[in-house]
This record gives sequence, C-alpha cells and structure tokens, in this order.
Amino acid sequence: MALDSHIEKVLWTAGEISDRVAELAAEITSDLSPNSPAPVLVGVATGAFVFLADLVRQIKLPISVDFIRADSYGAGTESTGAPRLSLDLKLDVTGKHVILCPDYFVVGYGMDFAEVYRNLPYVGVLKPEFYS
Repeated sequence: MALDSHIEKVLWTAGEISDRVAELAAEITSDLSPNSPAPVLVGVATGAFVFLADLVRQIKLPISVDFIRADSYGAGTESTGAPRLSLDLKLDVTGKHVILCPDYFVVGYGMDFAEVYRNLPYVGVLKPEFYS
C-alpha cells in the first residue's frame, strides 16, 4: 500500500489489534449476562468505526450501538482543546476519560490525518514530513 511509506513505525500490527479486540469481546461477553439489558457500545469520533465494527461482530450478546462525533483536530495535528461534539445519545457520558498517546501522531485502524490513513490495517506513527 502506497501509504505505508508515510509511516515511521508500526505501533500495533493488524494481528495484534485483532487478537486484542477478540480478547475484549470475550471479556464483555463473559462479564455480562444474556439476561441483562443490552449494553450500548458508543463509538467516539469517526475513527472509532473500524474498532467498533470489529468488536461488535465478536460479542456474543444482544447489543446496541451509537456514535458521538467529536472534532478538535480539523486538518491539523494538535487539538484545539475545545472539541465540537455532535451527539444524540440517550446515555450520560459526563465524567468519562480519554487516554491519548504521548508524543506521537498516530494513524490507521480508523484514525486519520486530514481524513487520510483511516484504512491502514495497523496503528502507526505518521512521519512528520507528511503533516508538518
């Protein structure tokens, strides 16, 4: 794939991601009872669609899916610090936390730079010359 040459290093391979998603799905399936109300899995930002699609296909319970659209990067590599949210959830998401990768601009497996690289099957560090 031509985009591979834009990647400085791969942080997680497609195989590693697939294995971890399967582990998470198995944990969710075993932690919840088939008699429990269907959990709602919420994808945050457009980049979550790849992960969420992989995850939900492996959960062996009834589920519901929803999305929140969040944008704070635009076509840049630094957050504005004031994300714009677009949501119509029936859930309280107040007080939830987001974990960020330090000192890397990562792309792939749904994550992008200026709407490019989402289709990479792995998570990699984008070379600075492609966003500077």
